[in-house]
Amino acid sequence: MPPVVRPLVQPAKAQPGDRVAVLSPSFAAPGFAPAVHEQAMRRLTEVTGLVPVEYPTTRRLGASAVDRAADLNAAFADPHIRAVVATVGGEDQITVVPHLDAAAVRDDPKPFLGYSDNTNILTWLWTNGVAGYYGGSTQVHLGPGPRVDEVHARSLRAALLTGGRLEVTEPGESEDLGHDWLDPRALTEHGEREPTEPWTWAGPARTVTGPTWGGCAEVLQWLLTAGRFPADPGVLTGAVLLVETSEELIPPRELGWILRSLGERGVLGAVAAVVAARPPTSHFTDRPGADERRRRREAQRDVVVDVVGRYNADAPVVVGPPFGHTRPQWVVPYGGTMTVDGVARRLWADYG
Repeated sequence: MPPVVRPLVQPAKAQPGDRVAVLSPSFAAPGFAPAVHEQAMRRLTEVTGLVPVEYPTTRRLGASAVDRAADLNAAFADPHIRAVVATVGGEDQITVVPHLDAAAVRDDPKPFLGYSDNTNILTWLWTNGVAGYYGGSTQVHLGPGPRVDEVHARSLRAALLTGGRLEVTEPGESEDLGHDWLDPRALTEHGEREPTEPWTWAGPARTVTGPTWGGCAEVLQWLLTAGRFPADPGVLTGAVLLVETSEELIPPRELGWILRSLGERGVLGAVAAVVAARPPTSHFTDRPGADERRRRREAQRDVVVDVVGRYNADAPVVVGPPFGHTRPQWVVPYGGTMTVDGVARRLWADYG
């Protein structure tokens, strides 16, 4: 079925030397681990040529939802700010969104980058007709480790500066988490990385090109509960659903329940393809061995393929692309175009 999703505004790209707002709409990680944040700011300029600008709540732990929203509104309204990047996610951004100023966003659309809890802001932007980018936490993907991962740097530049169409490829290695941010090794070493498995392709061998929507499964569940989704799921007809899970490590059956709810809501039946990210399967307090991590990934994969197939047998599905809570991470379009090629088994993203 041809796409009927309303067209979104694709914000203009920044230029090297422009200013980019670096904000903490959820957890103020820079206030907790300033050394990682400061390294991230240096690397942001090295990778993009942009000048980071912090706001009052960027490092303020415990800032109110009203104050965090005020910083977002100020950044979106400032004509000298040409992009907005989140430092990290969290779990309470849903309380920030009601205080955001849609007029400022519509008057001067600019790229917003974030993932996880930032699904809240990205869906709000989408509802207000503005596309964004899923991924790009400075505290997770720029600050830690010996360097910025190549696929992250390439897709970050495409989102912020260069645009173009990139093939989303498998970097060949992955980690669920790095060192504790307060450990000096966080600044110089990766976490435990392991070789990746081939992506799983399911559904019909056909090619779908459409605008993306979705995000972190846990947050999507909250948004649907809060009623922050259009009454008619038909607005997603022809879209590509992005879905990934967080470091909370929800059980596969819980992910299945969330996807089932999306199916009952009409979302799975409306979209034309589904892309599910490689999931994290360990955390600081839950560190299983390699075999158990693989089993957990396979169990989640099987749930995605099964539930999507029950609600939409015509949708190509790919499970494994790294755009979620693992590293290296691809930044991908949110409301922009993605091509899921189930024939050649390749994935492409259009950065405008």
